[in-house]
Amino acid sequence: MDLESLKAAYPEALNYHIGGKVGIMPRKRLRSIDELSLAYTPGVAVPCKQIESNPLSAYDYTSKSNLVAVISNGTAVLGLGDIGAMASKPVMEGKVILFKTFADVDAFDIEVNEKDVDKFVAIVKAIAPTFGGINLEDIKAPECFEIERRLIEELDIPVMHDDQHGTAIISTAGIINALHLVNKKVEDIKVVVCGAGAAAMACAKMYKALGVKNLVMFDSKGAISADRTDLNALKKEFICKESYTSLKSALNGADVLLGLSKGNLLTGEDLMGMNESPLIFALSNPIPEIMPDVAKKARPDAIVATGRSDFPNQINNVIGYPYIFKGALKVRASKINEEMKFAAARAIAELAREPITEKLEMLLSHKVSFGKEYLLPSAFDERLIDVVSNAVADAAIKSGVARI
Repeated sequence: MDLESLKAAYPEALNYHIGGKVGIMPRKRLRSIDELSLAYTPGVAVPCKQIESNPLSAYDYTSKSNLVAVISNGTAVLGLGDIGAMASKPVMEGKVILFKTFADVDAFDIEVNEKDVDKFVAIVKAIAPTFGGINLEDIKAPECFEIERRLIEELDIPVMHDDQHGTAIISTAGIINALHLVNKKVEDIKVVVCGAGAAAMACAKMYKALGVKNLVMFDSKGAISADRTDLNALKKEFICKESYTSLKSALNGADVLLGLSKGNLLTGEDLMGMNESPLIFALSNPIPEIMPDVAKKARPDAIVATGRSDFPNQINNVIGYPYIFKGALKVRASKINEEMKFAAARAIAELAREPITEKLEMLLSHKVSFGKEYLLPSAFDERLIDVVSNAVADAAIKSGVARI
């Protein structure tokens, strides 16, 4: 959509964002000369020297213990593409306010005007001492893979590119619960992934780690198969044994469709060859690969999820990343590893099966319960903060990356 169309669709958006969405509030009182001498010179020298002698004590005497950097270069912003670092700032501020609102984690948004991988990594490494964790955001593939890999290897704080792993974690929770409902085993299902960007690859990796053995991935040129000569090293990991002439042919006998490509790509007819009780995760935003009503009309037995909040079963990263970072920060984890990601996915899935609270029922204005129309917890389920962050913290401890 162009700017004028967006303004027409969301007429209150600009007024809402006037002045920005975030600010800074002091955590200590500063109302006297004595307090000034503690906050700044000369008293501040004491924690400075303490941190010099024991760098990990920065977690005790500064905001590092509850501070995340939300960092982007604006090369892959939502559905807007490469709009630049400055134009990405409203989105990054949005991530900051979500961190604070949902998980009480402080965050700074940092927009870096740099596309070169080496320079970008150097910039993030240089500012890393300020933070307890780094949330990479809206960085295009394939650069995002190299940036994240290097920062994880070279820093001693949690680093996660949420566009990749957030979607993977939440959709994995959705698959766990959907398979529970339809009584299918993960090792028996066929998954078709439409899209081969950062999120699609992260999802495919997590599904394979979950136990999926039959996975077919499509990029803009077709199925990623052995007869392709144009595949990079990242795509070669997902080469499938069979050859498919079309997405529709691949969907024959499939149990799961994951869409992370573009809107209105599929018709109801395309779904007719899928197995009984198919899972259709059409996550392209703002227009899904197939609209839920179209999918349901063609396949009334389907479980349908999208990335939108106006349909049931939203695959929403906000029920994951704030609590994943909170759990990592709780135990001063040096990284976010696969064990922590799976702990988050399983905790999210299990919470959706619990009865909702009276408070949440009042907020939603109707009663919901676990089923085909309620696969995942509401973003406003206040139990997420403890359930997910504690699961992540426990996994960090058990996997040996926790420092307390």
